[in-house]
Amino acid sequence: MSGTRIVVLQLRKVIYTAIFVGIGIIALIFLIVMLSSDKGGKGRESASVAEEGEHLYEAGVYTKEIQIGDATVNLQLSLDEDNVKSVELVNLDESVETMYPLMQPTVEKISKELAAGRGMEEIVISKESQYTEKIIVESVSKMMEEHRK
Repeated sequence: MSGTRIVVLQLRKVIYTAIFVGIGIIALIFLIVMLSSDKGGKGRESASVAEEGEHLYEAGVYTKEIQIGDATVNLQLSLDEDNVKSVELVNLDESVETMYPLMQPTVEKISKELAAGRGMEEIVISKESQYTEKIIVESVSKMMEEHRK
C-alpha cells in the first residue's frame, strides 16, 4: 500500500504542476497580446479602418468657442469621414485680430497641414507663435476626438 500511496502523491504533484504551468502559459500569452496591441495601436487602427471601409470621423462642420485673454473666438472644424478638410476662425472681431495678430496665420497654417493629411502629433509648433499654436492645436485635437467614431 505504501507504494501506491507514493504514486498517488507524485501524480497529484504532476497534476498541480501541469495546471500551474498551463495557467502561466495562458497568462504569458495574454500579456504578450495586450502589450503588442498597445505598441502600434494607431498605425494598425488606421490601416484596419481603411481595409474595413469604416470611417474615422463623423462628417460635418463643428464649432467651438475658445477663450483667449478676455476675448472669445469661434474655431470651426470641417471634417470629412476620413480626414480634416479645414480649420477656420469664424466671426473674428477686429479687436481680437488686432490684439492677437498671429491668430489668423496660425489657424491657416494648421489648416493646411491637417488638410494635407498630417496628424495632430506631426504638427510642429514654431517658437514665434508657440502659445497661440498650442491653444489652437489643443482645441482642434479635442474637437477631433469628440467627433471620432
